[in-house]
Amino acid sequence: MAVPTYTCLKLKMLDPCEVITIGTSFQRAYECEVESYKLALATLAFEELAAITKDIAEGAPDAKRVARSFEPTKNVKEVLVDLDHSIDRTVRIGTALSPK
Repeated sequence: MAVPTYTCLKLKMLDPCEVITIGTSFQRAYECEVESYKLALATLAFEELAAITKDIAEGAPDAKRVARSFEPTKNVKEVLVDLDHSIDRTVRIGTALSPK
């Protein structure tokens, strides 16, 4: 069991025979405080990144799903592009477009 004394920057622990006192300097205490602050920021950033990644993963399309080609079902007209060639080259044009 240890008892920290922040005003004197001491840590006192019980030993079977005596009390052990560990002291430090104000500079070392400041360095530990800065390191602790940076660790807390990194932990918060990691948790925020995990939450963002989870949200993105939920909204992403399923990778196992087979992708099919786009097949519009209505308001489409097929028009031949090149009438001279025997190869069927058609383009699908939407018939519900405005005249402009």
